[in-house]
Amino acid sequence: MTTTEKWPGRIALMVAHCAGMVDLVALPVWVGTLITVYHFDPQQAGGLATLFLAGAVVASLFFAPRFGRINGRLATAIGFAGAALAFAFASTQSTFAPLAIAHAAAGLSAGTALSFTHGTIGRSVNPHRLFAIVGTALGVFAILFLGAAPNGIAAMGGAVLFQIFAGVMAVAAIVAALAFPRPASGEVVSEAAVPQKIGRAVWAGVLGVSTMALIQAMVFSFLQQVGTDNGFGLPAITGVLIALGFVNLLPAPLAAILEKRLKAEQVILVGPILQAVIALLIMASTNFIPYAAGALFFAAVMIFTHTFAFGLLSRLEGTGRALAATPAMLMAGSAIGPILGGTLVKSFGYPAIGVAACILALVAVALFSQARVRDNGAALRAAA
Repeated sequence: MTTTEKWPGRIALMVAHCAGMVDLVALPVWVGTLITVYHFDPQQAGGLATLFLAGAVVASLFFAPRFGRINGRLATAIGFAGAALAFAFASTQSTFAPLAIAHAAAGLSAGTALSFTHGTIGRSVNPHRLFAIVGTALGVFAILFLGAAPNGIAAMGGAVLFQIFAGVMAVAAIVAALAFPRPASGEVVSEAAVPQKIGRAVWAGVLGVSTMALIQAMVFSFLQQVGTDNGFGLPAITGVLIALGFVNLLPAPLAAILEKRLKAEQVILVGPILQAVIALLIMASTNFIPYAAGALFFAAVMIFTHTFAFGLLSRLEGTGRALAATPAMLMAGSAIGPILGGTLVKSFGYPAIGVAACILALVAVALFSQARVRDNGAALRAAA
């Protein structure tokens, strides 16, 4: 079996990360398709995306405490295979109830696979660097997806979206079955060397990431639709989405380069503030240029900040349990985001999303201010 320090294993993790984190790339097209092609209202469309994300949260919460006791390769391959089947079923449906079942089933399956993916990354020699590598792969995937999906859906219908998802999940299942890695000798941190109780600093970091994910999903879900409703036109919006994919290539490798130059504790305090400013720009703009400028960099802030948060959490909690719960911490926030955003749009209009993002950013900053390595050190001394 390959390890995380060999490229076959890294490639498997890259593919698994792209498939499991498909929402970070696809939400604008996903929710936009459910509204424009399937004719659901914003709340219903957001609710379907929420069901996928909520399923991932449930799976992650179940499997994260069991990380290390289950065969990661088998669990990841089966999880992605289940998600492929669920999305294939979704591609044959057009009404809310069966689509809801398919979304929930896909989320449970993909969340299972992603838990083992992120837990494995967290047990590598350098989690920050490896998470940056898989984040770069996600940027490449975003270019391919955002370049092809909107035009394919416009030409052939909404079922194409779910067929693409099914294909991505199927590829991830095959790659995981062939090459999913295990931690190499010497990579695994002894569970006796760290406190068995997850400390306050870790929980603060986890909840901070979840709050940023809530902002990300709330805004990103309606990125395409707000442009459409402002009359910017599909070609212009598609161009923005493709350019966004290219911009998303930058934050992960930049985070890897700056790992030793920037303090993670400082990066995670600035990230939510910048995220909120850009969110307000996107949702309050009625002109194309400020909308496009904000859209280009919105996801990049989350990718850059989360890479530093991932590395920080790996130092705060070394068994991999907290990082195996990465899908839960991300998607607990993400699960609320689409339906909350849809409710705000339906009730108050798009600017309400920007205002909510600013309020939530303050919550994220307050949480991240409590995530400090020194707290974990104190816990270690107390355990000794």
